[in-house]
This record gives sequence, C-alpha cells and structure tokens, in this order.
Amino acid sequence: MASAPRFGVNYTPSRGWFHHWLDFDLDEVRADLDSIAALGLDHIRVFPLWPLFQPNRTLIRPRAVEQLVALADAAGERGLAVNVDGLQGHLSSFDFVPAWTTTWHRRNVFTDPDVTDGEAAYLRTLTEALADRPHFLGMTVGNETNQFSGDPHPDPDLITEQQAEGWLRKMVGACEAGAPGRMHLHASYDAAWYVDGHPFTPAHSARIGAVTAVHSWVFNGTAQRHGPTGVATEQHAAYLIELSKAWADDPHRPVWLPQVGAPAPHIPEERAAAFTAATVRNALDCPDVWGVTWWSSHDVDRSLADFPELEYGLGLLTNDRQVKPAGAAFAAAADELRQSGRPARARTTALVLDDAGAGGKDRSVCAPGGGYFEAWMRLAADGARPACVLAGRTGDAEYLAVRGIEELVTPGRLG
Repeated sequence: MASAPRFGVNYTPSRGWFHHWLDFDLDEVRADLDSIAALGLDHIRVFPLWPLFQPNRTLIRPRAVEQLVALADAAGERGLAVNVDGLQGHLSSFDFVPAWTTTWHRRNVFTDPDVTDGEAAYLRTLTEALADRPHFLGMTVGNETNQFSGDPHPDPDLITEQQAEGWLRKMVGACEAGAPGRMHLHASYDAAWYVDGHPFTPAHSARIGAVTAVHSWVFNGTAQRHGPTGVATEQHAAYLIELSKAWADDPHRPVWLPQVGAPAPHIPEERAAAFTAATVRNALDCPDVWGVTWWSSHDVDRSLADFPELEYGLGLLTNDRQVKPAGAAFAAAADELRQSGRPARARTTALVLDDAGAGGKDRSVCAPGGGYFEAWMRLAADGARPACVLAGRTGDAEYLAVRGIEELVTPGRLG
C-alpha cells in the first residue's frame, strides 16, 4: 500500500477516442496528458486495442508496442504513473477482439490453448517493453473481460468457475513473468459480485492478482432505485470496496477503484460534480484503498457515431481539454484527501454475508434491490460505516480484530 491514496483517470484520447492508435500522434497525446497533469493527478490507465496490437496470433506489431512505450514515457515526463490494460477487449459498449478468435476462426478466448498461449505472449510482450520504466505501475489483464463469459453478451464464450480461475492465473502469471514485482491484476465488471452463477467470482477478484479491482457504475439499478442523491448511489463504490474485502484472504489486501464515473441521465449533469466529490470521499473512507481512477479523462467526440448516449459526456475534461465541473470536483477532492494524510478509520460494525450462497448462485442478494445490499445501505444511512464479513469468518476472533470489527449485524436483524 502507498502511504497516500492515488488519484488518476482512464485516459480517453480527445482526438479519435481509442482509434487514435490507427493515427498515433504523440503531440496530441502530450497535449492530453498536459491537461490531465494540470488537474494534479498522479496516474493514468491506458488502453491499447488488442486487434491492432496483435492482428495475428503470432504477430505482435513492434511499431504498436513502440507507440505504447512512447505514450507511457510521455506520461512519465509529466509525473504520471501508468497502468496498461491489456486485452481490449471491451470499451464503452464496443468489443475489440482479433479476427483469429471469431467467425471462421471461432475459438473460446478463455479455454482454447492456442488462443490463451497467444494472449499470454501478448501480455508478456507489453510488460517486458515497459518493465524498465520506473513509472510503470503494472498490467491489468483486460478491461471487464468477464463480460465475454456469459449473459448479457450476445455471443459469449461459456466457461466454468474453474476455467475462469485457470485463465486468470495464466494471464496474471504472464504479466508477472514480463515485469516481476509490479502491480499486476485483473478487473471484472460487477457481474462478478452481483450475478447468480457468473463464472468469474468474488473470490477470483479478491484473491488473484496484486490488488482487488472493483468497477462502480450506478446505472446498474442503484440510481434507478435510489435516485441521484440517494445514500446508496453516493455510497455504491464504498459498498463494492467493502464487499470485496469480505472475500479477501488478506484482511488488509489493497483495493483499487480503477473505473467509476457519473453517467447521465442517471446522474444529471448539474449533479455530476457533487456526485463525484461524494463518491471519492466515501470510497476513501474505506481502509486499504490504493486509489481511485475516474472514467474518463476526456469526453468522447460527438462526431463519432453509435455510442450509447451516456458514454459521450463522462470525461473530466471536454474534447478541447477544458476542465468540467466534475473535473474540478475530482481534483479538489483528490487534493483534500491527499493532503489530509490520514488513513481511513477501521469500520467497527460489519454486516454478515452468507458466503455459501453469495459466492455462487445467490449473488443477487448483494446486488441493488437484493436483501444484503439494501440492509447495508440502511446501516450506511444511519451513519454506521458498515464493513462486510463472511459468515464463515464470524468465529475467527483474530481476523475480526485485525480488521477492527467489534459488532456483527445480520440482515435479518435489520428486518
């Protein structure tokens, strides 16, 4: 854990979105990075497009890798550390998968040995290229790659929990082999925590990789149910952080919030700044948080077609690199929390979760509207600062003491 929390953004290029790799312009990238650094942030998350970097299973384009390194070096020159998100994968409703995994070459991206060997080689190549850069944080296996494994994806690669775990360990291992000792991880969208029977599980997220990643989006039913100013909406990220800690073997395992944003219309434009500040402060009220990385740096250019409407306005900055109210709020909250230098106090009250069901087929109790979710939010509304603990851990006095838990509450007790 760093002594102070980290604050950054998912870098969305202001010109051409992630298609900028096709017409890579380092001067444009530098201008974008200058606008990010001016917010006082300390890191970015970068997204190479997998089909462009590895168009054939045995071809990882050297020029594309060089451009990635150039981008990372430009960030380092501006005091920005860099995480690279490898298998893209899925971004803003679009899938980017190489031709050698689709149609006539259709193969399961999680289980086919040729495909997984190719993926591992790709991840290792990227990490090796960046391994000697001190500002390289590490590799994320991919952005929400779990969405390819089941519903609601229109063409999923179906797998079991055991196959998901094997794939994750192989991919994280490839990253570690390329750059030993860096912060390598994987990042699932919230189906891993909320969807019954999803093959990527809470235990996978909380026990594989150097840190636990949680992605917090309140368009998942939270804002619809509780409104833009509701406790559950402003505490959703904090809830996911605490939920993840229940599943970690290490009671002080770091948790990273690498993707969170203020999606309209669920969060109205005039409410975005207040939501941003509240989300960041609530998240940093949880112990062991490595940092918060907002989605995203710059708005999506409206000249680009077919994005869901909410995707266009998620940036902290506009396309002409002007700071938006949410950007100012994020920068101010980051400065305030960084300057305070105070670690979050332990959460002494914990809501007990039935781990037998919530790890597999009954995860929906943890989702918005589920009994566990709503009970946790009632406690939060009462000012209890609740933690989460698995029922199987409630008899472990040493574990509870390490986490600072003094009181156990069950959802049934709350009614």
